Amino acid sequence: MVSQKVKIQLKYGLHARPAGTLAKLAQQYPCDVKMQLNEKIFNIKSIMGVISAGVKCGTEVELICNGTDERKALHELIGAIQSGLGE
Repeated sequence: MVSQKVKIQLKYGLHARPAGTLAKLAQQYPCDVKMQLNEKIFNIKSIMGVISAGVKCGTEVELICNGTDERKALHELIGAIQSGLGE
């Protein structure tokens, strides 16, 4: 299991479009991909899992990957978030 914290810098947070982008990217990996916000865990392979977290701009979340290609998945997801998820 690997994890890393990242701050969401998107002006409107993780709304539908970037949530969809994040979920599609997470789905490319065979490992479990979760996001922890406060004490709650969300499945980010699901767009509804991402949206239900209600992540706003400036919020720090922890991405957690567990399984095959976990390091690669974490690296790609963190990079995508830091680059703005196409926004």
